[in-house]
Amino acid sequence: MAKNLYITATESRSGKSAVVLGVMQLLLRDIRKVGFFRPIINTTPDERRDHDINLVLSQFYLGIRYDETYAYTIEEARELVNNGQSSILMENIFKKYKALEAKCDFILCEGTDFEGGSPAFEFDINADIAANLGAPVLIVSNASQKGSDEIVGTTQLTIESFEEKGVDVLGCIINRVEVENVQGMIETLKDRFHTEPKPLVYVIPEDDNLGRPTVADVMNWLDAQVLYGKDRLEAQVDDYVIAAMQIGNFLNYIAKGSLIVAPGDRDDIILASLASRLSSSYPDIAGVLLTGGIAPSKSVSRLIEGWTGVPVPVLLVKDATYPTTRTLNNLYGKIDPDNQKKIASALGVFESSVDTDELRDRLATRRSSKITPQMFEYSLIEKAKARKQHIVLPEGVCDRILRASEILMRRGVVDVTLLGNEDTVHKMASELGLNLSGANIVQPDKSPLFDEYVDSFMEMRKKKGISVEVARDTMVDETYFGTMMVQKGHADGMVSGAINTTAHTIRPAFQIIKTKPGASIVSSVFLMCLKDRVLVFGDCAVNPNPSADQLAEIAISSAETARIFGVEPRVAMMSYSTGASGKGADVEKVIEATRIAKERAPQLLLEGPLQYDAAIDPSVAKTKLPDSQVAGRATVFVFPDLNTGNNTYKAVQRSAAQSVAIGPVLQGLNKPVNDLSRGCTIPDIVNTVAITAIQAQAEKGLV
Repeated sequence: MAKNLYITATESRSGKSAVVLGVMQLLLRDIRKVGFFRPIINTTPDERRDHDINLVLSQFYLGIRYDETYAYTIEEARELVNNGQSSILMENIFKKYKALEAKCDFILCEGTDFEGGSPAFEFDINADIAANLGAPVLIVSNASQKGSDEIVGTTQLTIESFEEKGVDVLGCIINRVEVENVQGMIETLKDRFHTEPKPLVYVIPEDDNLGRPTVADVMNWLDAQVLYGKDRLEAQVDDYVIAAMQIGNFLNYIAKGSLIVAPGDRDDIILASLASRLSSSYPDIAGVLLTGGIAPSKSVSRLIEGWTGVPVPVLLVKDATYPTTRTLNNLYGKIDPDNQKKIASALGVFESSVDTDELRDRLATRRSSKITPQMFEYSLIEKAKARKQHIVLPEGVCDRILRASEILMRRGVVDVTLLGNEDTVHKMASELGLNLSGANIVQPDKSPLFDEYVDSFMEMRKKKGISVEVARDTMVDETYFGTMMVQKGHADGMVSGAINTTAHTIRPAFQIIKTKPGASIVSSVFLMCLKDRVLVFGDCAVNPNPSADQLAEIAISSAETARIFGVEPRVAMMSYSTGASGKGADVEKVIEATRIAKERAPQLLLEGPLQYDAAIDPSVAKTKLPDSQVAGRATVFVFPDLNTGNNTYKAVQRSAAQSVAIGPVLQGLNKPVNDLSRGCTIPDIVNTVAITAIQAQAEKGLV
């Protein structure tokens, strides 16, 4: 079953809060511990609580605190995005969500209210948040004052836009519908969807009891004072009448549910309004709103107070008539937590319009498999933090390494050892304004372990006739010293390559750590984080032209690496041929590698040879290899040579929107050592260190 659901609107005043109430009640029938989370809320005046959070927490006992239910205000979110700090915004939302998730069996999330003045920004931010939380989305579309064609067109466009952003759309609720032939509209919409299963579509009719404010809503919205009629505040307001005419003309404009707005010194309007409520010849108004902070005159007050039961509520605000009217125009019928009548109406309309059994069943079978780059990067950090490892970084005189080290220690990801000249490292850290007090800084030739490492290296290389002088010179090299730390268990893994070549990173590992039992080569994979999934590409960095036997070994190792990082391995052996469609030595090598891999790992889902389109596209797979369990669903792509693999990963990285390539991740060594590209960024270093820590956990059986 899905673990979350994200309800988002397409515009303001969609009636989203009523849908939230209905879905929450539905969830609580089957799930013991449901949480509620709004990633971004509107800024509320006078530190008032967010309306929808307050509504849900008041109506349902969820056992969570108000401060656990949101992350940012819309203004804070916009400022972070405008300052290029979207990743910080998403990371902190994810942290807040994960903290709540740890206490709950299911999280119902609600998007923004589209009252921030930038609908495009709010649409994008809701889509990004839903995708990064891995939540299926239920869209609430506002159909008020729209015809059938417009409703169908905008709903279709909205769903397709969400799907293009990698969001898993569960369904759409078209709310506040006033048109006839609702069923025909639903069928038209469903016919236009081509994904399977098709999104659910429900229609909820307009309900004036929910869409219109009450006099109590007006009072709260304007912070108005109630002069008379405190027991009549639940009257519904259908429109506003600004009273500026003489009484004879004014009375022609009042209608059922009118709220009369007039300056407080218009005694004539006040009395005429109250009298109209007592007359069967005029419609029943909802109330009177006096402006300018002017209360009725003493004589009029005395007259009203002498009435037996004031017929309508009379409110007073400080602002003048014009600004009060402008403020009123932004008021709509929110569901007040204390208004049980309105809450009951909202739940009743939802249950009568939505097939709750169908929605529950679809949710029960839905679990979003989509993973965004930010989700994956966050999961790497969290996995690494869960069982902290000790990682050595030989390039302690690289500013990017130092900056990444501070981030890693501040976030508690790993314990860090930096290698290099102690004075130089401390000086660089000071110049960069970094706090590296938590790092272990080691200069190899001054380390108390130096002589032990020299002796161990001589023993390892004695068949090569190595001298003491050469061994000492070698062990002064930070990369060799760091590799020996890993071999000796004084560190759990090593990351290098920001200023050193790949060869200089890997050669010491070959000489000191060596390959795993049964492994003949060291290979690599890139973790390709696309906008909605993570794929594993190997080997794209180490072996120029592997044999069939080596290719089979790369496939099995890549599948195991995928499993360590939470990617279910379905291995595609890549070629320019799918099945028996092509001939040639290169195809024969892939066919032989596939045979060997299946023989060594019969439990592994593996298929080859496959072309890229047949491996990744279900529609192509149906035509080319319809009975395959891998074709169209591959997650691990094993390329026949370095030329193909390296070019493919770079092409995908550069051409796929929102993609991130993490790696290369080395595999086949006895202990984890990973290589950075010399053009790596600070986030690249942080991710690679986290990956190395997770590999170290796996070596110890902790994953």
